[in-house]
Amino acid sequence: MTDLIPVRRALLSVSDKAGLAELAAALVKHGVELVSTGGTAKALREAGHAVLDVSDLTGFPEMMDGRVKTLHPTVHGGILAVRDDAAHVASMEEHGIGAIDLVVVNLYPFLQTVTSGADRDTIIENIDIGGPAMVRSSAKNHAFVNIVTEPEDYAAVIEEMDAHGGATTLALRKRLAATAFAHTATYDSMIAQWFAFADQGKMFPDTLPLTAKLSADLRYGENPHQKAALYLPVGPAARGIAQASQVQGKELSYNNINDADAALELVAEFREADPTCVIVKHANPCGVATAATIAEAYDAALKCDDVSAFGGIIAVNRPLDGPTAEAISGIFTEVVCAPDADADARAVFAKKKNLRLLLTGELPDPARGGLMMKTIAGGWLAQSRDNGHITRADLKIVT
Repeated sequence: MTDLIPVRRALLSVSDKAGLAELAAALVKHGVELVSTGGTAKALREAGHAVLDVSDLTGFPEMMDGRVKTLHPTVHGGILAVRDDAAHVASMEEHGIGAIDLVVVNLYPFLQTVTSGADRDTIIENIDIGGPAMVRSSAKNHAFVNIVTEPEDYAAVIEEMDAHGGATTLALRKRLAATAFAHTATYDSMIAQWFAFADQGKMFPDTLPLTAKLSADLRYGENPHQKAALYLPVGPAARGIAQASQVQGKELSYNNINDADAALELVAEFREADPTCVIVKHANPCGVATAATIAEAYDAALKCDDVSAFGGIIAVNRPLDGPTAEAISGIFTEVVCAPDADADARAVFAKKKNLRLLLTGELPDPARGGLMMKTIAGGWLAQSRDNGHITRADLKIVT
């Protein structure tokens, strides 16, 4: 593969206009011809740039309320042509197809449309077709074409073109292609999830689309020889330990997060109750208590098993205050989870540099629905969340 490829023509079609003017200015500086569609072309012209409409490039108008704009051989031939293949070059010359060296696309805001509460017809109209097609074509032909799907990558393209006289390196094009395929995979996953869960109401669809994004690399896994990371779901997600904000303390480990999750899920069962404290060790509760104050609840929970509580994880269902923080500081504690902590509590914990303080905001809803997943050798187990509510009437004394 050729390393440096000059950018002479760029096709831009974006729903997110952030950084568009700056990117266009950098491209024009290097003599790049701009081709665009609809609202993107309008924004570029308003910024003072000359733009060739896609309809003028293809000789075919946009139609069907914009559903058909870029799905045309002139566009995809210009993207997919292998520049050093004589047969491809001959086809381009025969049909008057010019090469497209840079494609800048971000897709219709499907997820934002769903979360806004839009009706079904509006959601369907926000399923992008032409955009993913251009993204995939460009990423496939990354030997010659740059594909940019995230405004955060504009700077890298500008930097390379400035450094190489308007050209980009193969290393950048490979990275952009990997990002692009992840982008379309995530986009299609969101659509598949909506159809399966929201539109069709299935709990266990025939194909289970799951998409997650790396949030953090962890120090190690359950054992020191294991590597670990934290991933967050792409799209709407119920609040939980993964969304907690770490205020202070050492980097969280795999075991810290696993134990904190167990503590938070348990204390969330008492979120409507009086002040409650949970102490967990190795994902098992060793103390749970409800009292008039959080400080009293902690004291009672500690007395359940003050030996196992050493080096444990604490979760409470009320904001932490100074007296409770002072009490907790009396023994070694790995992690403290709370909806919030006042200034006095934070000042107390600040003296314990290694103690990790996680603030969760609103506690998780124990009655929420959804799936629980567990990996097994060669597959996954899935079940509905354990969100049943047990009352005293449900309990039977059998001995």
